[in-house]
Amino acid sequence: MRISSLLVLLATPFVLTAVPPVLADGLPDLGDTAQLALTPQMERRVGESIMRDIRLHDSTYDDDPEATAYLNVLGNRLVAASQDAHQDFEFFLEKDPTLNAFALPGGYIGVNTGTIVSAQSESELAAVLAHEIAHVTQHHMARMASNQGKLSTAALAAMVLAILARNSQAGSAAAAIGQAGAITAQIGFTREYEREADRIGFKTLQKAGFDVRAMPSFFERLQKAGRLYENNAPAYLRTHPITSERIADAENRIQGVPYKQTPDSLEFQLVRAKLRAGQGDARDTLAQLESDFHDKKYSNETAARYGVAVAMLRAEQPARAAAELAPLLRTTDDPMLVGLQARIKKASGDEKGALAVLQQGLVRYPNNRALNYACIESLQRLGRNREAAALVDEQIKNYPHDMHLYALRAKGYAALGKRLLQHQAQAEVYVLQGSLPAAIEQLQLAQKSGDGDFYQLSSVDARLRDLRQQLVQEKKDKK
Repeated sequence: MRISSLLVLLATPFVLTAVPPVLADGLPDLGDTAQLALTPQMERRVGESIMRDIRLHDSTYDDDPEATAYLNVLGNRLVAASQDAHQDFEFFLEKDPTLNAFALPGGYIGVNTGTIVSAQSESELAAVLAHEIAHVTQHHMARMASNQGKLSTAALAAMVLAILARNSQAGSAAAAIGQAGAITAQIGFTREYEREADRIGFKTLQKAGFDVRAMPSFFERLQKAGRLYENNAPAYLRTHPITSERIADAENRIQGVPYKQTPDSLEFQLVRAKLRAGQGDARDTLAQLESDFHDKKYSNETAARYGVAVAMLRAEQPARAAAELAPLLRTTDDPMLVGLQARIKKASGDEKGALAVLQQGLVRYPNNRALNYACIESLQRLGRNREAAALVDEQIKNYPHDMHLYALRAKGYAALGKRLLQHQAQAEVYVLQGSLPAAIEQLQLAQKSGDGDFYQLSSVDARLRDLRQQLVQEKKDKK
């Protein structure tokens, strides 16, 4: 399932912005929420509903823990420099080679992997995110809803979710699309909103310490990419081209701003190399990366070599990958290198060696989620489920809303034969996916498991009452 072009238009994509007719610096701040029919809390609930659907049904949703962690570190650095530093944000990946990024209501921002791969600097990627953050902090979707009178949370969620569903044969989706059709044409972002997002995004980029010249340079490359498509251009590039006017607007903003060299972080370079190594046919990609490395077509040698090693592993050549990675391990200490070393050992059939690498890595990086996930999974594969369960419990204390951790907990309890705890953990997976009926069913199975003590059963009973009340309220909200 892929993000449709209509959703992309509704979801404020960076590359789809309308052409600003004049400079935007004189615009007033449109972000006042006092008169909004859709409150920030309602926006968040709409965004949560859409994200649950994406996680559950979107085949391009990419939960790579290393790339996602980096994206959130970068995004939250920009949020801290934005006009609303207290707004909660979540940045996520879409496995798609095209250039795109989009903001959903409530602070959820999606970024195509192709955008990261295509960015020539970390500042360019930051420019994309800063623009999308501005759409959220200025409440542009809520303002559009308010401009047309009363648009309830349920109506807006139904409209966007119907577009996300992409299944015209599904009765509920078709009904929602029909209900939303009358207002769909009114949701396109106005030029004022786009100009404001550009203006505020620029200020955020500057305050966060990035190179503001990255914004016009990225625009220029997008414009060139659009020209290359010619008549076969995707609809969003044909209908919303990056024009010389928009580039000029961005260039005018950098006039008088002192030049500041902003080096890329190693993490940006490594994530970019990893995502590039994961594109296309495995052997073709490896051949291209090896050729580029031989010809020194790279900006960072460490990242380029790392990318070649990732591509070798993907091409099922673990011995070559280990040899390529070895010199980096002697000179560079980074959790992504540790993770790759463990994956290479696992692919070579050395599960115990992989676990040793991960455990040593966690001594240096105890809070790295990717290494913790990999360590838990390695312990489970080795049958050391009690150790895995202890590590899962420790991580859930730090990340109580991490669906992947609850799934690992359920798997571990199943291996230990603890049925009540298995069903209880699986119930939390379904809660985080937004499927309350499935969660309730799991808790009912936990009640009947016959292997829980008084305190465990009491916990299940209390959670079951809570979820049933939530389900009743959810049904009321949909009426």
